[in-house]
Amino acid sequence: MCGPMPISQATKDRIAAHAATFRQVTHSPFGADDEIGMLNLLSPDRARALAARADFGHILDLSVDYFLGMPSWAATGDPPYQIWMSHTPRGTVRDDPAGVGIAQNELVSYSGDQVAMYTHCGTHIDTLNHFGYHNEIWNGYHVDDYLGSRHWRVCGAERIPPIMARGVLLDITRLHGVDMLPPSYGIGRRDIEDAEHRQGVSVSPGDVVFIRTGRMTVWPDPDAFMTNEPGLNREGAEYLARAGAVLIGADNLGVEQLPSADPENWQVVHTFLFAEAGVPIMEVVDLEEVAREGLSEF
Repeated sequence: MCGPMPISQATKDRIAAHAATFRQVTHSPFGADDEIGMLNLLSPDRARALAARADFGHILDLSVDYFLGMPSWAATGDPPYQIWMSHTPRGTVRDDPAGVGIAQNELVSYSGDQVAMYTHCGTHIDTLNHFGYHNEIWNGYHVDDYLGSRHWRVCGAERIPPIMARGVLLDITRLHGVDMLPPSYGIGRRDIEDAEHRQGVSVSPGDVVFIRTGRMTVWPDPDAFMTNEPGLNREGAEYLARAGAVLIGADNLGVEQLPSADPENWQVVHTFLFAEAGVPIMEVVDLEEVAREGLSEF
């Protein structure tokens, strides 16, 4: 079956995008204390049903490796991925940092390292506190009440439950017969509907949806991967959010079309999905193996 699935009114009432107001923070249909938005549609019963269908002997890794020089978001001045040794076997003998003496340091060869990076690096989830409107984030949480000196006290990654869900791949590159979409191509509703029809799959409430733009075919070339990204536009994001997607991921750096087509909002999809629709996103997802195997759902 393909095309939009009928959604009952009771389910629509639980999908925030159906009650969203343009450029205004939505208050959660799941209550004043909600911090995970549409991930509330996940349930133990749904996870059990999916697990019964899944082949746990065939696992595909959707993440990229971390390495020096890897592409990462640097457009707003954030640091790239760095790793360095903080303890080495010979250095420990010389410095004796634990104060245990030369004999023990020569016996116990100690190695340790440190990592520093902007958290928008590698394959990762953007949480609902990442972007909002006018100093408010999802569910009306305001900076004056919920932002500490180090982090938001609400809507962080530590709130996200294990995500056991049906994954849907929408291969927009294959739809257009290309290896990679043109620079700054905006993926809208027509692209998504056509991909659903071509692949014989429909996005339904509770799904995790992945969008393939083909950007991973040029990974890890920083210039080719990070410049003028094709990605979702607001129309496409609205379609998926209203269909009940609980998380939206893509193989590019920022999920959405960049530069933004909205002259007043440089992160039009991020702000809509987080603040209005309560949908987290997943970025830098390696979808090439899934696409090669022709999987539309997993």
